[in-house]
Amino acid sequence: MIIAENGLNGLNTALAKRPDLILLDIILPVMDGMTMMSKLREENEWGRTVPIILLTNLSADDDERTREVAKNKPAYYLVKSNWSLEDIVEKVKERLGV
Repeated sequence: MIIAENGLNGLNTALAKRPDLILLDIILPVMDGMTMMSKLREENEWGRTVPIILLTNLSADDDERTREVAKNKPAYYLVKSNWSLEDIVEKVKERLGV
């Protein structure tokens, strides 16, 4: 497991380490998660295809956020209050094929 303290560190770490999956919050210091996801998707083939699970407190009912999410195609957009930890673990396993 790799942990980053902010979006910029997360982007740089992801590009260097190339994890199999990224759990990403939208509200992050330095660089927000939506910007990080956009930059990751623009970077290279790995960045365009790595599964990203957005795990956030923000609902997807904002039109701009919905467009940005659709453009960057995360594997899932999960609102934390609607999912148990066990459910999130199952989504991660599903994406990783384990």
